[in-house]
Amino acid sequence: MDGSGAVTEFRAGQYVHMSTEHQQCSTHNQSDKIREYAEKRGIEIVRTYADDGKSGLSIGGRASLQRLIADVEAGAADFNVILVYDVSRWGRFQDADESAFYEYICKRAGIQVAYCAEQFKNDVSPVSTIVKRQARHGREISRELSVKVFTGQCRLIELGYRRAGPRVMACAGC
Repeated sequence: MDGSGAVTEFRAGQYVHMSTEHQQCSTHNQSDKIREYAEKRGIEIVRTYADDGKSGLSIGGRASLQRLIADVEAGAADFNVILVYDVSRWGRFQDADESAFYEYICKRAGIQVAYCAEQFKNDVSPVSTIVKRQARHGREISRELSVKVFTGQCRLIELGYRRAGPRVMACAGC
């Protein structure tokens, strides 16, 4: 219901995204989960935007996300909520603020973005804001840590150490 007591109709556009053709989280699997989410909440899905086999690191090659944002900005969207499987499907942009920027464009146009598989409600609460920011930045932190671990392992190999078993490093010359 809206403030006047009238029933508010929720119409959704769904956005599904798969980076590679070999992902478990295929666009079909995402759509199934989004449909379940929508049915439980009485939301009608009226539009689908899908990017298959496109990197989530930039909006450049993602024609459907570009079209979705253009529809929202032009006032051509025939929905009032966008359903996305999770924060990473919206995008793993190199700059996490870019993801927030596209979400803000939708919010400014009166269109909410809902992440169906996340454990938080996407609202303006402090908890939601912190969890969403962590989800966006956590992937960046993980990527940076991976580089550091790999660099450290390479350094140990250069020093003559090799992996001798689970958690044991042995000198290759010993």
